[in-house]
Amino acid sequence: MYILKEEQTGDYLFSTDRSRMDIQVIFRFISEQSYWAQGISIETVKRSIENSLCFGIYHQGEQVGFARIITDYATIAYLGDVFVDEAHRGKGLSKALMTFMQSIEEMKTLRRMILLTRDAHTLYAQYGFKPLAAPQNYMELHRPDIYKKHN
Repeated sequence: MYILKEEQTGDYLFSTDRSRMDIQVIFRFISEQSYWAQGISIETVKRSIENSLCFGIYHQGEQVGFARIITDYATIAYLGDVFVDEAHRGKGLSKALMTFMQSIEEMKTLRRMILLTRDAHTLYAQYGFKPLAAPQNYMELHRPDIYKKHN
């Protein structure tokens, strides 16, 4: 499913248009600045974008933020790879991005949305996210060094 939605908020454009995504900007941030996927290959980033509902933030035509949702559009979604370029932080863009994401009709009917974060709990709590109600029910296969092994 491909969802196309755009919204202008002040000087910033929020868009789900994949053709606007600047793969190099996204790749550089995730592979070099993120704590969750350093060393990821550009091929993996491209594949992740192709198979997700992606959200870009643009200022004067340049990409300054990104997030993606992995979903079946019916029951569950995973929110990941969220970032705002450091030069554009402190302007409420993360909050505007969350509001934009939650405005997508298909996201409103999901039973569960999950995410992982090391340091943005208070941001996500404002949008209804809570600690797992039953963490004992969750399991994971976690390969934290997978990008290092495959590069």
